[in-house]
Amino acid sequence: MTGSIEFPRIASVNRRIFRAAAMVAAAGVVVKLAATFKEFAVAGVYGRSDAMDAFLAAFLIPNLLINLISESMNQALVPTLIRVRLKEGHEKAQELLSSSMLWMCLLLTAASVAMALLARGFFPLIASNYPAAKLDLSVRLFYALLPVVLLSGIASNCTAVLNTFESFARPALAPVVAPLSIVAGVLLLHRSCGIWALVYSTLFGALAHGVLAGGMMDARGYRFRLHWYGSNEATREVAHQYGPVLLSSVVASGGLLVDQSMAAMLPAGSVSALVFAGRFVSVAVTLLAGAVSTAVVPYFSTMIAERDWRGCRDTLRAWVRLTAVVSVPVAVLLIAGSRLLIRVTLQHGIFGPHDTAVVTPVLAMYAIQIPFFVVSRVFYRFLVAMRRTDLILYCGTLNLILDVVLNVVLMRWMGVAGIALATSLWTISTLAFLGYWSHRVLARAAA
Repeated sequence: MTGSIEFPRIASVNRRIFRAAAMVAAAGVVVKLAATFKEFAVAGVYGRSDAMDAFLAAFLIPNLLINLISESMNQALVPTLIRVRLKEGHEKAQELLSSSMLWMCLLLTAASVAMALLARGFFPLIASNYPAAKLDLSVRLFYALLPVVLLSGIASNCTAVLNTFESFARPALAPVVAPLSIVAGVLLLHRSCGIWALVYSTLFGALAHGVLAGGMMDARGYRFRLHWYGSNEATREVAHQYGPVLLSSVVASGGLLVDQSMAAMLPAGSVSALVFAGRFVSVAVTLLAGAVSTAVVPYFSTMIAERDWRGCRDTLRAWVRLTAVVSVPVAVLLIAGSRLLIRVTLQHGIFGPHDTAVVTPVLAMYAIQIPFFVVSRVFYRFLVAMRRTDLILYCGTLNLILDVVLNVVLMRWMGVAGIALATSLWTISTLAFLGYWSHRVLARAAA
């Protein structure tokens, strides 16, 4: 009798997760298309100018701070926020949200101020080949772009909170205002403002996204309020989870730096080959893994708060199978069609057949990771919902060590394609690690 009751409930949860993932993926495609249109517009106006180079260098650090600080807070906050809302009521959840958002804003502001004070010291390192005037422009653009860190962090936090109400489509579409703002600003203002038109429109786009996401959150009953309600069990739990997630994000960023640094030791053009190939895989991974990760979080968090271990087990199994079924053909197609894809999309101008021959095996080796990465995100989100972020940190540290060792071995044998293969191999180890610990943690909880 129990099974006949549970099966429809589990099937219903999986259907809701599927709908949520489909909505997030569809919205992601729209945002990606808008971002691509933005790239065309910006390229048409600024080309490969010194001013554009300066802007790209200036935007590196703000983008990194947003991903490290605000995304880590979202992962630490959401499971606890759902538990508090279910067990203690909406008002206590509002207090936790207000306290957590205050701390996130303080962290983002402090990090921005610290980077501003240190900018003159580290910019010569990240833009070492820039002449003095171009370097100075990069720093001035960087100062102007720093408010994006706080604005985008708030938007990201509001979006994560909206997902806890099973609101996915509109929050996932909201980021489209940023590229559209940039297109409008660049086309209308570039003659009078030069590269600063890109800065102003980027700031306006971030502000519009933050206001839109905050308004949607307010409509669902959570107010945007920065207030400290004191330390309690819930705030301490979020803080305890936040540290390992933040450190694991730092480690993951270190892996990207390691790959590019080691590619720089190879013949000229190796870093570019790595970046070009990585962009294709990044699109596939973002649409697949991003959609699934966003969709499963509130459902895992709710089942864990209700101690529905059977539901967790069945949902894990269902989504591991489904993500594998979807992502394996994508990887196979990308590997088989890598040469054609590179030739059609990149082979023009000074990018010739020789460049296609270099980038093609890099893309093929990178694409191997797609199913392993996408499936591992299901286990990753389950462990975060179980508040076992310590395991995420251990996994990230192991990956960084493996990345260095595999790079050293494989780049001697395969060149830059070996670095791409190394990434795919440690992604396989990630799936094994997270899968093992997910089943072990779930078994202990259900015992």
